[in-house]
Amino acid sequence: MLDYASLAAVAAVVREGSFEKAAQALGITPSAVSQRVRGFEERLGVILIVRGQPCMATEQGRELCAHFDKVRLLEADLKVVASSEAHSALQPSLSIAVNADSLATWFPQALADFSLKTDMLVELTLEDEGHTADRLRTGDVLAVVTSDPEPVAGCRTIALGTLTYLACANPDFVARYFPTGVDKRSLAAAPVMRFDRKDHLQGRWAKAVCGVELNAPTHWLPSTQAFLDLACAGLAWGLQPEMLARPLIGAGNLVELAPGHPINVPLFWTVSRLHAQTLQVMTEAVKGAAGRCLHGGAR
Repeated sequence: MLDYASLAAVAAVVREGSFEKAAQALGITPSAVSQRVRGFEERLGVILIVRGQPCMATEQGRELCAHFDKVRLLEADLKVVASSEAHSALQPSLSIAVNADSLATWFPQALADFSLKTDMLVELTLEDEGHTADRLRTGDVLAVVTSDPEPVAGCRTIALGTLTYLACANPDFVARYFPTGVDKRSLAAAPVMRFDRKDHLQGRWAKAVCGVELNAPTHWLPSTQAFLDLACAGLAWGLQPEMLARPLIGAGNLVELAPGHPINVPLFWTVSRLHAQTLQVMTEAVKGAAGRCLHGGAR
């Protein structure tokens, strides 16, 4: 039988990033947190936390924290107020990894629908859609929005539909860099935006439209809103979610570089098979929002 008071201390340190902040969350002293963590590690014979700024869980620590999160979700289904300090000090939350563009478009509707049916809190982790499933495999989260259809052990995967992107830029930018249209030379010269080093969407589009490897001056902008705002301002071109770009195209703030050449990114909901009611409610909310907003959305 695990010592859940000590496990709660470990989870709090990992979640908050320090012993001091964990102590505030648990309502005890940093010394008490340290004693619980150290004693738990000694009893198990393994190191659970790498002390640093911030503190990080070891592989064994991540596994135990993932187990603790699952236990708390299952207990939430019982509708019983736990009397123990370990379970009452930290209110349970549902951990989800989602890509920034989904969070800026259709996913908020899923969260709103979820909040109408449950009082469970959510904790979102932003990650590239091609890498969110890695967060599930490591136990960091219990569900993800992902473009990776590969199965994950202990989870089920549901097709949600596709998020469509359009290559867009400010009209003056297009007149300057693409006066005769999109070709190998213009793509090499025109500044482009990328979200981060995991973002290869612009390269995929250039390859599909012109058959070239994109090697252009690059602005790194890890924000969906910045992508839109700076494209409208004329900084660079980039792939924009269609549901955000269409109104701006209609207003004349953006134009498509090559109309008729969208990029479709299929999205999936991969979720733990844990029999927790909150996971089922969130799954139905995600399917509903995807069905209303995504092309070929889940029903």
